[in-house]
Amino acid sequence: MGPMSTSLACLVRKAQVLYDFTSEPGNNELTVQEGEILTITNQNVGGGWVEARNSRGNVGLVPEDYIEVNHGSTQAAATQHIDAHDQGYNNSSADTKGVNGNEAWTATTWSNNNPADNWNYTEQEPAGNNGSAYSFDEEWDDDSDDGKSTGGYGGSQAGEVGPVWLYPQTQLDCVVADPKKGSKMYGLKSYIEYQVTPNTTNRPVNHRYKHFDWLYERLVEKFACALPIPCLPDKQVTGRFEEEFIKMRMERLQGWMSRMCRHPVISNSEVFQLFLNYRDEKEWKIGKRKAERDETVGVKIFSTIDPELPEIDPTQVEQKYETYSQFSRSMDNSVKELLAVGHLHWKRCTGPLQKEYRQIGKAFQNLSSVFNTSGYPRESTLTEALTATGKTYEEIADIVAGQPKKDLHFLLETNNEYKGLLGCFPDTIGVHKAAIDKVKEADHLVATNKISQQDRHTMEKNLSTMSYALQAEMNHFHSNRIYDYNRLMQFYLEEQVKFYETIAEKLKKALGQYTTM
Repeated sequence: MGPMSTSLACLVRKAQVLYDFTSEPGNNELTVQEGEILTITNQNVGGGWVEARNSRGNVGLVPEDYIEVNHGSTQAAATQHIDAHDQGYNNSSADTKGVNGNEAWTATTWSNNNPADNWNYTEQEPAGNNGSAYSFDEEWDDDSDDGKSTGGYGGSQAGEVGPVWLYPQTQLDCVVADPKKGSKMYGLKSYIEYQVTPNTTNRPVNHRYKHFDWLYERLVEKFACALPIPCLPDKQVTGRFEEEFIKMRMERLQGWMSRMCRHPVISNSEVFQLFLNYRDEKEWKIGKRKAERDETVGVKIFSTIDPELPEIDPTQVEQKYETYSQFSRSMDNSVKELLAVGHLHWKRCTGPLQKEYRQIGKAFQNLSSVFNTSGYPRESTLTEALTATGKTYEEIADIVAGQPKKDLHFLLETNNEYKGLLGCFPDTIGVHKAAIDKVKEADHLVATNKISQQDRHTMEKNLSTMSYALQAEMNHFHSNRIYDYNRLMQFYLEEQVKFYETIAEKLKKALGQYTTM
């Protein structure tokens, strides 16, 4: 009985609630409060949920992110597993260690002690990848298994504005639409599924939010050292089945997917193509496992770039880094300022301004009522006109309150996207700063015989390639920025013109009811 009791004790897991959570009716969820202690009854529910029991014996589903599991009772039994996991993690992450440190920028980081072939990634032959090189112009294919590079990104090329990515002849795009409520676990768990239809096939595929989240994590893992990957729309637990929220999330997922489609590197990556084009559940699962085992991630992504351009002097690299860093910080501040002003204006339109216009309208109508009591026989024309004017201002109040949804909404949404995008720039640019600092140390490392002159040259070549990648990405960003804001401001001002014209027409109509004396 003793050993059995010990085994059972190890299986019992307690968790503390970090945030309040209110259950949705009919979804088998459990309402919990911050600080409450729960007993985990099923940790393998999936989809970001666990099943738990509270102190009153009620059992239901709770968001995994809302609780902190206490592993104390099982820690001793799990030590061996954790050690093995940590060892595996350390091994797998060794090549991307030190993003803001030194080890990621040694001369041999991206090559197998072969500086001369430092950008032929096939020479590395990473475990589990058969030495295949990932081409951004083509998907993974069997031809890449022969050890011959398929050209990496396809390189950046010199355009009118400097290095630019190679863009496809046909622009990829997709439509996120038709949200439907589904369920699993015999109806115990509900979710929203969206149809995603790419313009290349016009064949819809179905995805839940967690699939978009999976795609985001894969893109960050693979590309974030070279490309800023903006965050997805925020997760939400409560109210996630309400029509207004579903509409808003779909709109934001559409914006995120459209931005990813417009990027020539991301849109042509195998993981993104899988997300848009999988044909059945089997292909989706196989593709997911393959993407999760991809080893060309982190700083290794630069090894797939072949700029086919002359090397850049490290001093010029640092100057470009400073320029991009300063611009991204300045734009980030301006975008945040615009968002703050925009949100304040929205609140005024739906609050104080609407109220003031209604008060003006009410005041005119009250004045008309007073005039009607005068008993003067020629009063009716004026009182009717005053009443109409009062009603006009009440109509204007509703127009003012509804206008932000017609124009300001899109202005705020686009700036919100750019806020998320700009929030990624410090990390992406920081990778380049770390490389610059490492190259600056090269002379000292050569002098102390820690690296050779050949290694030093390789480091500078790597930095040059990284700089071309950063320039190509910034030129992509600027091109999209000019297009987005030009289109956005045209739309916003057109709607503003319609808004004021509508008000002007109503005021002219009210004016026409007064008699010229």
